[in-house]
Amino acid sequence: MKTVGYIVAAILIFFGVLFIWGAFGAAGQPGWIIVGIISAGIGLAIIFFVQRKAKMEAPTNVTLKVDLPGDVNMESLKCKSCGGVLSAENIKLVNGAPVVTCPYCSTVYQLTEEPKW
Repeated sequence: MKTVGYIVAAILIFFGVLFIWGAFGAAGQPGWIIVGIISAGIGLAIIFFVQRKAKMEAPTNVTLKVDLPGDVNMESLKCKSCGGVLSAENIKLVNGAPVVTCPYCSTVYQLTEEPKW
């Protein structure tokens, strides 16, 4: 829809400029200036509304759910600073990286996965 709006606006602006330019030619009529200005104005308004609508669209949230096969034991997470026990509510995804905020000492750090070998 956005692309169609830009194409229609470009056509209206193009013909608006042609009408304005043609009004100053040998066979031009003064009424063509008005038609050209209205046409170009409508084209610019379409561009304004298409860009405004694109800014108003809210970003979509993506929820990632992991289904682990078989028996998986989870070790308890402890804060690196104070040793307090952390839960899943203390982990948030920030810019694609898991970040932990300790509820006891308010330390914030990124989780890193150690190699399993």
